[in-house]
Amino acid sequence: MQSLLLATAVRLLLPLLLLFSLFLLLRGHNEPGGGFVGGLVAAAAFVLHALAHGVAGARRVLRVEPRQLVAAGLLTALASGVLSLTLGLPFLTGLWSTLPVPVIGHAGTPLLFDAGVYLVVAGMALMIVFSLMEE
Repeated sequence: MQSLLLATAVRLLLPLLLLFSLFLLLRGHNEPGGGFVGGLVAAAAFVLHALAHGVAGARRVLRVEPRQLVAAGLLTALASGVLSLTLGLPFLTGLWSTLPVPVIGHAGTPLLFDAGVYLVVAGMALMIVFSLMEE
């Protein structure tokens, strides 16, 4: 059964929730929030879309398989640790740029690690919920 009210609300809420998840990701660099919470909010946005339009519709809007999100997140988190190894520092040592980036400030490997966590959490949550909703 399709709910017109839910479908209309999802059309408005999906971009807002995704924007809020990015805000949480970027805010978590210096304050509470970060990749885990941001990834959960992003996954919740697509789960809400799946409730309104079905899993197939949510997969079309997502455009990427959740497994690919998990793989990209793991590679991103690994890359944040390997960068310090290339400079002869211990694994996952924080490195920061000297030039400030607008909105973010001084970007560094901790933000890259948080982005990896964001992708892994969003992908895993979507894999679990989509598989439960498809049955």
